[in-house]
Amino acid sequence: MTATRLLVVDDHTLFRKGLISLLRQQKGLEVVGEGKDGDEGVRLAQQLRPDVILMDVKMPHRNGIQAAQAIRELLPETRIIMLTVSDEDGDLFAAVKAGANGYLLKNVEPEQLIKAIHLLIKGEPVISHAMASKLLGEFRAMAKKAEQPPEPAAAPLTDRETEILQLLAKAQSNKEIGATLGISENTVKIHLKNILRKLHMNSRVQAAVYAHQQGLAAEPPSPSRRSRQSV
Repeated sequence: MTATRLLVVDDHTLFRKGLISLLRQQKGLEVVGEGKDGDEGVRLAQQLRPDVILMDVKMPHRNGIQAAQAIRELLPETRIIMLTVSDEDGDLFAAVKAGANGYLLKNVEPEQLIKAIHLLIKGEPVISHAMASKLLGEFRAMAKKAEQPPEPAAAPLTDRETEILQLLAKAQSNKEIGATLGISENTVKIHLKNILRKLHMNSRVQAAVYAHQQGLAAEPPSPSRRSRQSV
């Protein structure tokens, strides 16, 4: 029986090394490489062509969501599990949109992680119960909203609000958005509140869905906008 080839990508060295040590003790699993950020994860995926990639969400240079999307386009047969501390709805939805096959929190029991890897190889998606409940709950809310009469047309977004919506769709946190645009985290929160009000939405996930539907996720924020005075 051919061993399942694994690539581990995580910027926390202690966790990454501990995970690799655990995986190497399992029959039928072979760790073929490790990366410390999203850029390295994409490069190693192309070079090593693993069967399964275990990848963190929050990483420098290129986060796990962006790396997963790039890997999915390059290696559609490779299966990806996001293994993260993030239980944010937006990260979960963005991971699913990026093509991740699984989403598990880092507090998962070792035997559950090993079981998840084997299930993934059989073609079954894996997701923690808590995150699955969030995902189903959001889809139910979206379906209910779709059945309701159309609301008044959304007020146009400002350039800054559009930039923030683009970055939100790329699974960036408020802190990361602020750092990208050179504004404070509190200012980002205020803009997000205005975005949700204008779009008649109740959550970041709904706003991210809208951004993907409008094709905003594929568009980088305009450099000319970022060069303007921060607001």
